[in-house]
Amino acid sequence: MQLKENLHLTYCTNIHPGQDWKSTFESIKKHVPGIKQEVSKEQPFGLGLRLSNKASEELDLGTNMSDFKKWLDSNNLYVFTMNGFPYGNFHDERVKDMVHAPDWTTEDRLKYTKRLFRQLSELIPVGMNGGISTSPITYKYWHKTESETKNAFHVGAKNMLEVAKQLFKIEQATGTYLHLDIEPEPDGLLENSDEVLSFYSDYLLPIGAEFFKQELGLGQKESEELIKKYITICYDVCHFSLAYEEPTDTFAKFKKENIRVGKIQVSAALKILFGGGNDEVVWEQLSQFNEPTYLHQVTEIIDGKVKTYSDLPLVLEGDRNHKELRAHYHVPIFLEKYGELFSTQDHILKTMNYIKSNPISEHLEIETYTWDVLPADLKQDLSVSIIREIEWFKSHM
Repeated sequence: MQLKENLHLTYCTNIHPGQDWKSTFESIKKHVPGIKQEVSKEQPFGLGLRLSNKASEELDLGTNMSDFKKWLDSNNLYVFTMNGFPYGNFHDERVKDMVHAPDWTTEDRLKYTKRLFRQLSELIPVGMNGGISTSPITYKYWHKTESETKNAFHVGAKNMLEVAKQLFKIEQATGTYLHLDIEPEPDGLLENSDEVLSFYSDYLLPIGAEFFKQELGLGQKESEELIKKYITICYDVCHFSLAYEEPTDTFAKFKKENIRVGKIQVSAALKILFGGGNDEVVWEQLSQFNEPTYLHQVTEIIDGKVKTYSDLPLVLEGDRNHKELRAHYHVPIFLEKYGELFSTQDHILKTMNYIKSNPISEHLEIETYTWDVLPADLKQDLSVSIIREIEWFKSHM
């Protein structure tokens, strides 16, 4: 839905199970019309569409695309953003670090992303811009040496530049502006704003200057403008709160270097505070969030630097000498506190306050995908939960 001119709010359909196109479409048909009726009865409602590789391949078969477009039109729905981060199944089995696979060093990731952009260019309404969020290149622990890491940066940049070329050609042919939104997260090759800036300056821009000189005959300045236009950032509020970055500081860094924010994913992390005399209860409640499906990296500040634990069990089984921890666990955004635990909802509110007067992105996507694995007393009917999140966000904007 449009909150105001050129500001679109949705939720990400990675919440709904769907490994193939049939199950994906069935989930969307089951939930979306009822959600729209509650939160956007009169206005068109935009979708944050998530397609696995298999579902994307099958969308191209037979009349699937035309049938989907007709269904969208008949229900006053539109697609303006997609989640191209998880390639395979995202529910009901162990995902963990494999959410990055295949990564940006592979042809499979490139083919999948280019197919998604072609499909988005068919689905998006005329005159609207669209984006697809994606992995921050790879999972850092898959690359054991400095040489392997540099190679991952290099190959990842080259493959993303192939996508930028595709998006340039799409805009030339159709007038539709689409962008690839890189999503930093803990233990990704890109985790924070400084690493994003280094990726542009050390890899994307120098490699891209030569690439676009050969491919399109562009000079260095034109190449830089093209790269920064089509390769943008997905600002996931949860992820940047785990990096202990204030939204205003991050946005200022990006603005200074003319790096665009293609999408803001509205999400909250768990915040765990100690020293209040009830630490045993805090640890017991935190243990309820230990589940085997997703990676739940945990971060803390030590001597001014962020330390990351690769998954929640490492913290639960380790020493208990902490002042504050933050856990990568997308909890409901309307949740300020759960028992003795807190959330980083304050980062969402700061982000919202910023974008009220600084329209840095047209795309807002609520992304709480953990409803299936939340502690029992936080689970409600899925559609009711999504509606509650959207209404909470609208009330604060």
